[in-house]
Amino acid sequence: MIKRSFFLPGLLITLTLWGLLSLGFWQLDRADEKRIIEQAIVLAQSNPAEIVLRPSALIDKEHYQVLLKGHYDNNKQFIYDNQVVNSNAGYYVLTPFVLENNTAILVNRGFVPWYGNREKLADINISENITTIKVKLIATKQRIELKQENIDTTFPKLIQSLDMGQLSILADYQFISMLGQLDVKAENGFFRQWRPFYGSVDKHLGYALQWFLMALVLSIIAVRLLIKNSRN
Repeated sequence: MIKRSFFLPGLLITLTLWGLLSLGFWQLDRADEKRIIEQAIVLAQSNPAEIVLRPSALIDKEHYQVLLKGHYDNNKQFIYDNQVVNSNAGYYVLTPFVLENNTAILVNRGFVPWYGNREKLADINISENITTIKVKLIATKQRIELKQENIDTTFPKLIQSLDMGQLSILADYQFISMLGQLDVKAENGFFRQWRPFYGSVDKHLGYALQWFLMALVLSIIAVRLLIKNSRN
């Protein structure tokens, strides 16, 4: 017979067990969501790059490789600071690529290390002739700024975050809310080793396994306590 003194600990164990199992199933749901995203990305990147003529059509092409026709603006480039690639601190070179009617997309031309000298930029000059480039589109994400940036119109401008509204004002372009990653084989770029989207599914499955194992251990402890309580 179970003693009354075991009711409260038993209730706490039950609630904790329920919480652990809920967390485990939540991680499984997250893994399913990420699996769907990864499948969509693989499908997008398996398609050959096609030329996109309407800038508005780029919004629905995240993760796709596309061909764009236009020209770079050499005089309004951005230095996207506080980046780390292969353990080297440096910056990305973001150059406006003008499409039509003052609409442009920022093209990430690659990474440049500071090499301990933040006073010297690499030669980022580029031709403004009409050309066709191949890029992979990713959605822009505005990261937390370490400090408030001073607003000025000096180019190339050092930036800490991708605030597309502010960058549009500074460059006097209507920037599309997508960032183009320049193809690794394209000319006029710097170091490019774009990270693929991977690993999220396994991460969530690992978390789910941890929660379920904790629930199993707690269940074993609860059973042993119940048996011991029943015998006394």
